[in-house]
Amino acid sequence: MTDEPSDLPDSSRISVTDRFYISKEDLSEDFIRASGPGGQNVNKVSTAVQLRFNLAGNETLPQDIKSRAARLAGSRLTLNGEIVLRADRYRTRERNREDALERLLELLRKSTERQKPRKATRPTLASKKRRLEAKKQRGNIKKMRGRAGRQDD
Repeated sequence: MTDEPSDLPDSSRISVTDRFYISKEDLSEDFIRASGPGGQNVNKVSTAVQLRFNLAGNETLPQDIKSRAARLAGSRLTLNGEIVLRADRYRTRERNREDALERLLELLRKSTERQKPRKATRPTLASKKRRLEAKKQRGNIKKMRGRAGRQDD
């Protein structure tokens, strides 16, 4: 899907990796007031950015990457299939806009990496013996915690 030449101009797409990109049409931003300290500036100027990426409607990413991105997004994924990121770390709109976009691209880059399947292993005989010996020692320590003068039989 992404290996074919696209009819999108370079200015309307954002590169995720060297093979994958997203369209700027899948992004929308809203500017909202930031929370926290900042004096009058916080109350007057909407510098925080709420970036929305339409993951469900995206046509440039393969389905397996979309499903991994949805899993990585967690609670930031809406029921409509949008990833919503809020950035209010900086005092200016432009810095917050760049921060939100970079965090989205980082999430998408992580979703392009496939995890290696875990190989099931069994504990060695020596590790089993060490574990049981440690349990016996711990049990003996606890057994010694009885009242003074009490006789165990």
